[in-house]
Amino acid sequence: MSTEPPPPGSGQPPDDDPFRKPPPSQSGGGSPYDGPQDPYGTPQGPQNPPGPGNPYDSAPPPPGGTPPPPYGGGGGGGPYGGDPYGSDPLAGMPPLADSGKRVLARIIDIILVSIVVGLLSWAFGVAEYQTNPDKIEYGKQFGQSVLAAVLYIGYDTFMTARTGQTLGKRLLKLRVANLNDGATPSVQTNLVRAAVLWLPAVFCCACIWTAICGGWSFFDKPYKQGLHDKAAKTVVVSTG
Repeated sequence: MSTEPPPPGSGQPPDDDPFRKPPPSQSGGGSPYDGPQDPYGTPQGPQNPPGPGNPYDSAPPPPGGTPPPPYGGGGGGGPYGGDPYGSDPLAGMPPLADSGKRVLARIIDIILVSIVVGLLSWAFGVAEYQTNPDKIEYGKQFGQSVLAAVLYIGYDTFMTARTGQTLGKRLLKLRVANLNDGATPSVQTNLVRAAVLWLPAVFCCACIWTAICGGWSFFDKPYKQGLHDKAAKTVVVSTG
């Protein structure tokens, strides 16, 4: 099994994603609802065509055509249809991450990216350090906000699409995973997740939105999702 992460441009995680949940086991004995088997091995065909005198003839099909399978299942997944893992999408996945560790990992990421934002803002001449509202240069302030949004969203999207981990999550042994299959989220999924987290924080509510969005996991049940996780249909799990 390949351990290479999904390529950054992929829309969906590859089938050999090492974190994807294994498929449910399939028994070799066949379904109890399979078609009737002839216990006597009587051949069917030109040598022994069905007819009134053949006691092993099958009943004719109903007038409406082939009857539906039992329990209304017709798609994949279990005798009742639907999710082959049952009603719990977390089956076969690592335990959900502790919300406190998630907060600490996020703080580490914010510190790291903030350093880069500060350095690039100074280099591009968009740094804004004035505290007097009469002297604030709003063009520079907006430019710094755009730079911060690009860096925060790009950092989260790129890092998480490669391994499911930012640097903070790697230090705290956490990983982002798709809720439905446990695989590493695609670039598109991570872009949605990062945009929901960072765009309001950078342009509007700063620390308030970050606290609400990430802190939602402390109260959310049963998946401990932040608001950005809910938007992207992801969870954060433990790797250690």
